[in-house]
Amino acid sequence: MKYVQIIFSPTGGTEKVSNAIAKSWPSVDTIDLSVPGKNDPIMVFQPEDVALIAMPSFGGLAPQIALERLGEIKGNGAKCILAAVYGNRAYEDTLVQMEDAAEKCGFRIIAAISAIAEHSIMHQYAAGRPDRADCVQLAGFAEQINKKLQSGDLKKPALPGNRPYKKAGSVPLVPKAGPACTECGLCAKQCPTQAIDPTNPRTTDAKKCISCMRCVSICPVNARKVNAVMVSAAALAIKKACSEHKENELFI
Repeated sequence: MKYVQIIFSPTGGTEKVSNAIAKSWPSVDTIDLSVPGKNDPIMVFQPEDVALIAMPSFGGLAPQIALERLGEIKGNGAKCILAAVYGNRAYEDTLVQMEDAAEKCGFRIIAAISAIAEHSIMHQYAAGRPDRADCVQLAGFAEQINKKLQSGDLKKPALPGNRPYKKAGSVPLVPKAGPACTECGLCAKQCPTQAIDPTNPRTTDAKKCISCMRCVSICPVNARKVNAVMVSAAALAIKKACSEHKENELFI
């Protein structure tokens, strides 16, 4: 029996949530879906195994690249917990989208969680989350899930969301390199969608970019930015939805 967390976490918020949930597990392996070209072997699970699949919600949907990479994994009836992580606006169809993808891989879903993390672009929303109180609550959720596993109850919970899923929006916030860029290439190496040209890191393919903000968060000289005017406009547009303190949720 093995415990594995399968994560897509470009800026670390989803990983923090996943770690808080999996903290009580005796030993945890990690599959990182956000690192391109890592060449992990295709993971094959067994029915006695337990997987935690954690992804961020971008505009109410899971990142398509994360779902595609998840599709390379063979669940074989292993028990599965889903975690959709969002920046305090809404996760909309993310959980049901993850549910469909996980079941297609052969996982058996026994619980799901929606969790809050600091917004990856507008950092004023859900700033500092998951915080200490969140981590305590998520650990409590994990304990309830562990009890369900121990009881042998494998009933799938009903998850919120719509099918067909909402239509994916455009990606207007594409980070660009400023004068401080040293062309070290770290952003190109770590970009989940390989949208940055490794031979010219100042160049970004806007069609491949998913606005995950990994390049912004890892740049050692803070050279990559998104258009400040556009960020301010986007922040204003979602201010009402994001200003309310939202809570983590457990579906079991």
